Amino acid sequence: MKTKIYDDQLIVITGAAGFIGSCMVKHLNDKGFSNLLLVDDLGQGQKWKNLVGKKYVDLISKYDLFDFLEGRESEIEAFIHLGACPSTVETDADYFMENNYRYSVELAEYALNNEHRFIYASSAATYGMSDPSFSDNHDNLDNLKQLNVYGYTKHMFDLWLKNQGALDQVVGLKYFNVFGPNEYHKERMASVVLHMTRSILDQGLVRLFKSNYPDMYADGEQIRDFIYVKDVGRITCDFLENDLSGIFNLGSGVETTWNAFARATFKALEKSEHIEYFDMPSDLSKHYLNHTKADMTKLINAYAEKGLEKPTFYSIEDAVKEYVLDYLVKDERW
Repeated sequence: MKTKIYDDQLIVITGAAGFIGSCMVKHLNDKGFSNLLLVDDLGQGQKWKNLVGKKYVDLISKYDLFDFLEGRESEIEAFIHLGACPSTVETDADYFMENNYRYSVELAEYALNNEHRFIYASSAATYGMSDPSFSDNHDNLDNLKQLNVYGYTKHMFDLWLKNQGALDQVVGLKYFNVFGPNEYHKERMASVVLHMTRSILDQGLVRLFKSNYPDMYADGEQIRDFIYVKDVGRITCDFLENDLSGIFNLGSGVETTWNAFARATFKALEKSEHIEYFDMPSDLSKHYLNHTKADMTKLINAYAEKGLEKPTFYSIEDAVKEYVLDYLVKDERW
């Protein structure tokens, strides 16, 4: 006989000890939710520190999840599926297929068959270089061509849901460049703010790529759409309380250059600006994206149609300042 040790239906969060996942747990805790089943594998690193002080029912391995779920269909409220290998330099395509695609399919099938809310992380990496407009229109999905196997396997799951006719039953969020607390364990894959902060404190400077298209972009003026992880957590969890469905971009919708990002970091640390530029490796230059910005029209319109308050975002300067001073300098987690 299975024992129920919680007071309400469970919200299952995969990848819960990771960067975005642990911030999602913190956001839900702050809203009074502790009926959370966390799914992750901690390994031998420091990822476990992201869960210190968090409130939840249990933490189980992703390999044990389906055994746990068997016979508990009525005890589940929703899934927030964030678990995936996010590396853009990992080369084992079979691992990506099992971890990012097939596991997601199996979990979605369980949720759909039992009419559970299913919210999952897609990625801006699904766009590759094929759609300069970054449109999250479902009709555009078949035309996207990815640049790495991470983006490809994320895209495969988006397409699987479309081909199953299930996009009106789930929520997929194409996260753009997320930064913020709880990413220490990501090391080289951590956001540029972490690396800039360390470089400024250690060497007094930031090093950025020279432009590979100087006629279009000056050095350091390449553009990204950065979004603070606290905004990502808040907006993702909004979908637990509304009935919107489909795939949506989730970025700030604001263009920020690398230079502006660096200047915000220098300003937060109250250090004099010192930016140096170096040549981009030739193999990277061929596929380097000089401009990304989330088209947020679809999400904003969907909120408006439901009478929901328009989503708001930290300014880049405010987000960088909070992250640098409240977390990075103090070696703190959220």
